Amino acid sequence: MRVSKRARRVGAVAVAAGALLAAGPFVFPAQAAGPSGIKAKGAFLLDNASGEEMWGKSSDTKRQMASTTKVMTAAVVVSSGVDLDRTITVKKAYRDYVAKWGGSTADLRTGDKLKLRQLLYGMLLPSGCDAAMALADAVGKGSSTDARVSSFIGKMNAKASQLSMKNTQFDSFDGISKKGLNQSTPRDMATLGKYALGSKNIRAVAKSTSTKQKATNGRTYTWYNTNQLLGSYKGVIGIKTGTGTKAGPCLVFAAERNGRAIGGVILNSSARYTDAKKMLDWSLEQQTPKLDLRSLPEGAERD
Repeated sequence: MRVSKRARRVGAVAVAAGALLAAGPFVFPAQAAGPSGIKAKGAFLLDNASGEEMWGKSSDTKRQMASTTKVMTAAVVVSSGVDLDRTITVKKAYRDYVAKWGGSTADLRTGDKLKLRQLLYGMLLPSGCDAAMALADAVGKGSSTDARVSSFIGKMNAKASQLSMKNTQFDSFDGISKKGLNQSTPRDMATLGKYALGSKNIRAVAKSTSTKQKATNGRTYTWYNTNQLLGSYKGVIGIKTGTGTKAGPCLVFAAERNGRAIGGVILNSSARYTDAKKMLDWSLEQQTPKLDLRSLPEGAERD
C-alpha cells in the first residue's frame, strides 16, 4: 500500500510528537496513513494536478474492470482525429450484440443516424455497449464490422502502451471480456482517467447527469448517467461505472474542489460509492455528510 508525501509527513510529525509527549498526560492523535475501511479489492488515488500518487491498495494487481473499459474507448475515439460531428447509421449488429451478451444498452434503434459525439453520450452515460460498438466500428479500420472492431481494440492497446499503462490489456471495446483477458490495475486506470479528462469532449460528457440527443430522423434519446456519485458528492465531475460477474462493481471517478483535482479508481468493491466518499474525504481533507445518492429513474440503465 502506498501513501502520499502529505500522509508520510503527517505520520512523521505524529511519531515525533508522540515521542516528546510520551511521559506526559496527553496523547497525540494518531493520523491515518490513508483512507480507512475501504472494501475495494483494488483502489488508487492520484492528484490529477501534480501527478502525485497519493494512496493505493493492491495498486498493481491486475483485475477485470468491466465497463470502465469504455473510458479508453472514448479516449481512443477523441484522440484519433475523427470528426465527432460525422454521422453514422445504427446497424442491427449493434443491437444483436447487446442481446447476445446481455450488455447494458443505449437502446439504439436500427437505421437511426447519430453523430459520433452523440454516441459518446450513449456510451458513457447509460453505459451503452451498442454505442461502444458503433464507435469502434466507425473508428477502426477494415472491410467488415468484425475487422474494424478488432482494429479498434488494437488501437486501445496501443494507447495503453503510449500512456505507459504497463499492466493493462484490452480484449474488448466495452468490458465484456470473452476470454477474460480484459485487465488493468488501479494505478493504470487512474492514469487513464487523468488522460481522458484532458479532453474537453470527454469531460463534457462525463460530467452530465443526463442528456437528450436527437437522431437526424427525429427520434429523441434520453440517457441517464449510471455514475450515482455524480451529483451526490460536491465537486465530482465523472467518470465511469462498471459492473461484471468477475470484475465486481468498479468506478473510475474524479473531483475538483477547493482548488484540488483528484482522480480515483475502485476495482471490485461491495461498497464502491461509500469507498469513493471515504477516499475523497481523505484526499481533500474534508468531512462530508453521509452520501445521499442521486436516484436513477425507473427503467434507466444500472451499471
